Amino acid sequence: MADKIREAMQRLQQMQKGGMPKMPVGGGGGAAAAAGAAVTSLAGAAALAYGAYNSVYTVEGGHRSVVFNRVVGMKPIVYSEGLNFVIPWFERPVVYDIRTRPCNLQTLTGSKDLQMVTIGVRVLHKPDPNQLVWMYQRLGKNYDERVLPSIMNECAKAVVARYNANELLTKRDQVSVDITNELRRRASFFNILLEDVSVTHLSFSNEYARAVEAKQVAQQDAERAKYIVIGAQQEKQTIITKARGEAESASLIGQAVKRNPGFMQLRRIDAARDIADIVSKSGNKIYLNADSLLLNLLGDADDKITKSVEKKGWRS
Repeated sequence: MADKIREAMQRLQQMQKGGMPKMPVGGGGGAAAAAGAAVTSLAGAAALAYGAYNSVYTVEGGHRSVVFNRVVGMKPIVYSEGLNFVIPWFERPVVYDIRTRPCNLQTLTGSKDLQMVTIGVRVLHKPDPNQLVWMYQRLGKNYDERVLPSIMNECAKAVVARYNANELLTKRDQVSVDITNELRRRASFFNILLEDVSVTHLSFSNEYARAVEAKQVAQQDAERAKYIVIGAQQEKQTIITKARGEAESASLIGQAVKRNPGFMQLRRIDAARDIADIVSKSGNKIYLNADSLLLNLLGDADDKITKSVEKKGWRS
């Protein structure tokens, strides 16, 4: 559009220098002069409108602009938000978005113990507003596509290679801090500001995952076996204690019988009472002799017990 208007103005200037074609004397010459003046006025108005329209531009919120001049190149000034002025055709504005934007990367790398790890990194970045002229001269407007994928990939692999596979899980906070520091150091060389760096994903190969699962199962089995051993030891101690108690009980009973044979009679009476209580509550009819039911308290059973005690030497 600008080239066409410029060519039209040059043609008009040439026509004015060469003069208009001679017309017969009369009213026709005045009409031609009026037509030339009208064309010149229209061309001047069009040029003025074009200059007025292209001499101003607006920088939206969250943006900055730099200006390229056809004569001197990039101007060393960064223009802020609002209305700004340029020289039409000679200057061209370049607007940058300086708001924070995300960039995600997922890469496969190896740990210190040669385990394959898939790590995902998310970065919130923006250009340095004071270095937009340098950035446009060297990186252009798509600086993030040119720089961030390569440095994110390199920094993530460099940091993961410092840790073993199990340390990547137990020291994840430290891994994230190391990646953040390394990325900010590398991004500062390109005047890119990083507001946040996060490790969003961390996974291992299927073989390593199965090995970790098998290790956990083995540890659980070992803990279970330990509790089984402890339980067996407790059961053994219980049996020993019970046996000792029964032995002591038998010894005490033997001593009581040795001192006084009437102890056995007292036990027979207690047993007879229990048997009589059970039989009385039963709905069946039972016909047994008194000796079988330990109820013959006045029979010769006491004499048999006394003779047995004396024969074994329990009585002194």
